[in-house]
Amino acid sequence: MKLSLVFLTAAAVSLVAVPVHAQSFHIGLRGGAGVPTGAFADDPSGGGADALVAGAKTGFGYGLDAGVGLGMFGVYAGFDNINFDCETATCTTDGKYKLAGVSAGVRINPSAMSFVKPWVKAGVTFNELKGEYGGASSNDLTTDRTPGFELGAGLDIPVFGLMNLTPQVRYVGQNLKYKVPGVTSPTPTEKGVNYFTVDLGLGFRTPF
Repeated sequence: MKLSLVFLTAAAVSLVAVPVHAQSFHIGLRGGAGVPTGAFADDPSGGGADALVAGAKTGFGYGLDAGVGLGMFGVYAGFDNINFDCETATCTTDGKYKLAGVSAGVRINPSAMSFVKPWVKAGVTFNELKGEYGGASSNDLTTDRTPGFELGAGLDIPVFGLMNLTPQVRYVGQNLKYKVPGVTSPTPTEKGVNYFTVDLGLGFRTPF
């Protein structure tokens, strides 16, 4: 993780050092489906603490990305807010897992001269999860904001000049430490909260 942060910092510094006229700026909103996977999506086999942070179902999310590019290389930062449904016995009838956080990383545009511009990105995430569990009485579940990673790929499709349609797919991998008063011990328990997103974005790209 420390190596990743060093790499991202070095990439950002190198871009800032380039003459301004050679750079471009992009910003865009996106929304789509969040699809949980792994232990986060599994139906729990037992009760108590083992049944928490599990049984998540596909939900809806939105976010924003902004970045600076130089030719085929760039850096970006963004945020996410995703509501996953929860459909297990540990959740209330309207149970939700709410995930929010920020990300930063590097983005590569291998075909800068083509009309439709494919790209890939990789970055570090800092997310936290909130949820509810229980039957008649709801209780809050929270996690620490712990670093993870994301890998993504997408297309920038020009529309009306400076605007882009941006379909993209991402995978986010992370282990979050959660604690529920009265259920888990005072020491937070760690569990994988991994998911895919399938998003459609609308963005703007402007040369400086």
